[in-house]
Amino acid sequence: MAEAVQLTPPDAALASHPLDPLTADEVERAAALVKPGLGDEAAFCSVALVEPPKESLKALATGASIPRRLRFMGFDYPEGDPDGGFDAVVDLSAGTADISRIAKGQAPIGFADVVRAVRITKEDPGWQAAMRERGVTDFEHVQIDPWPAGGYQHPSIPAGHRAHRAISFVRENKTDNGYARPVQGLIAHVDLTAGRVAHLEDHGAIPLPPEHGRYDAASQPNLRSPLKPLEISQPEGPGFTVEGGSITWANWRFRVTMHPINGLVLHQVEVRDGPGKGDDAPWRSVLHRAALSDMVVPYGDPDPMHGWKHVLDAGEASIGNCANSLMLGCDCLGEIHYLDHVAVKPDGSARLIERAICIHEEDYGILWKHHDGHGQTTEVRRSRRLVVSAFHTVGNYEYGFYWYLYLDGTIQMEAKLTGIVGVSAVNEAEERPEYAPLIAPNLASPIHQHLFCFRLDFDLDGDTASVYEVDVEPAPQGPTNPDGTNFLATDRLLATEGEARRNTNAARSRTWKVVATDTTNRLGKPVAYRLNPSATPALLANPDSQVAARAGFAQHNLWVTRHEEGEISAAGDHPNLHPGGDGLPAWSGRNRDIKDTDIVLWHTFGSTHLPRPADWPVMPAEYRGFTLQPIGFFDRNPALDLPPAH
Repeated sequence: MAEAVQLTPPDAALASHPLDPLTADEVERAAALVKPGLGDEAAFCSVALVEPPKESLKALATGASIPRRLRFMGFDYPEGDPDGGFDAVVDLSAGTADISRIAKGQAPIGFADVVRAVRITKEDPGWQAAMRERGVTDFEHVQIDPWPAGGYQHPSIPAGHRAHRAISFVRENKTDNGYARPVQGLIAHVDLTAGRVAHLEDHGAIPLPPEHGRYDAASQPNLRSPLKPLEISQPEGPGFTVEGGSITWANWRFRVTMHPINGLVLHQVEVRDGPGKGDDAPWRSVLHRAALSDMVVPYGDPDPMHGWKHVLDAGEASIGNCANSLMLGCDCLGEIHYLDHVAVKPDGSARLIERAICIHEEDYGILWKHHDGHGQTTEVRRSRRLVVSAFHTVGNYEYGFYWYLYLDGTIQMEAKLTGIVGVSAVNEAEERPEYAPLIAPNLASPIHQHLFCFRLDFDLDGDTASVYEVDVEPAPQGPTNPDGTNFLATDRLLATEGEARRNTNAARSRTWKVVATDTTNRLGKPVAYRLNPSATPALLANPDSQVAARAGFAQHNLWVTRHEEGEISAAGDHPNLHPGGDGLPAWSGRNRDIKDTDIVLWHTFGSTHLPRPADWPVMPAEYRGFTLQPIGFFDRNPALDLPPAH
């Protein structure tokens, strides 16, 4: 098996580039500047690099100095009326901290919240009595899953208090799969600020399902014969180079970081012009920044255990903080280069997540080929792609995000969904398959959605562009089309932010095209990149629902807005316990002109998951995503100059 190259852990020096990942020393020095302005019970939830504005990064080439700034969010239970916590920006270069209080919504969920919610629930006499009524007396192995209260905070919990809903599962031992035995009908509404269970919701006991759900190899009665070894070898080493957060491979160069809300982020993505210019071809900009902006997982089951669930796994749960430490041969295969990620612990100390980002190359079959029957010649080139990936565990689910860069200038995002589905215990003959089909005896799983909104900040040979919707339609029948067999592509300019709230249409092969304002190709046509969506849903909940108010970004598959610094999270900066209406719908609601300006595309895609028995006890990975494809960006096939394989 190929060896992994482990990067040196971040050192104490300030970053050499303004977009370099945070170091442990930076996090701890910055947190120390925030602490004096907080209460005694302060707990940090997240830390992020404050990315410099576009104009500042462009000025960097002239020798301009850019301050190194970090942003912390957390809570400290201030005296008097509670608020949503603190939002602090630290300028490490100046040694200053600017602390503001969150007036609407709250700081994201942190590790301290989860620990506190579990302890409060297990110590509550009412919860203990309800568990005993269900025959559960050993609380040590009861698993408590705190969930965001979302837009349904119980009325007994005062406004401004931090709140969770806690649901329970029974494990046989520490390593058991607790999701096999959900405690149906019991929900603890936890007031974290007051330190109590404010309300215990009990809909009556249902017996625990009879079967265990263990999925480890040791628990399987038999294992099939192992697959034959598969080794990936690059005798001359990997074809990419990594310096800090900067990556160069083939005809691509870019930067990568991990953000607590946006997860895996690509910055300053550039591609070489070509073909025919070789390794001296100039670099051309494509994207300034590309990343997840937020996501939502709404449940469609009216069961009181699920009907309120619509967690924002990015904005509420800080998905970047949930990154896994990846394992060679399991998560990644081949000649691997890893990047570490530095998060923050509740006390302000740094938390190092080793091997959080995986970088490697993959063979990807045929890139292009033609056999000339007249000349009896064959030309073929193999495709290869660079993979930049990360995996995150958020409660019962796992999410993998994979950026693929191809030799023909294509960029692909693939989300991989796996982990364990949500569950309910049901009595015999009480299945409701239209809402929650059975996946095991007396165990049902609710129908739900996973909707990801990606923010694509284009910089296509410059920072001004327009967006067109392209549909393929039947041509009008007439003298030139007597049989009605012809069809044509129609381009429609999306001139304002209001016009640019659009949905996919597979029947029309709908795509969206970003067209540069100031650059043309040798045919005199503007250069462009095309967003190719997959067959993807939008939010199924009622547009007037609480879910739609808080995750308005999921109501459309495409949004286009003018670029504004700081507008990066589609549900707003503080979606935890926020009533909704913030973020992308509000920004788009300004209905500004978006023709020939600095634009940002927001693409929502995902899955409507109808659970099946094969998804239990752990779900095979499901794949969703989109591609960005050059359209007239190159004068001809940019991979013509790729040498033949030997």
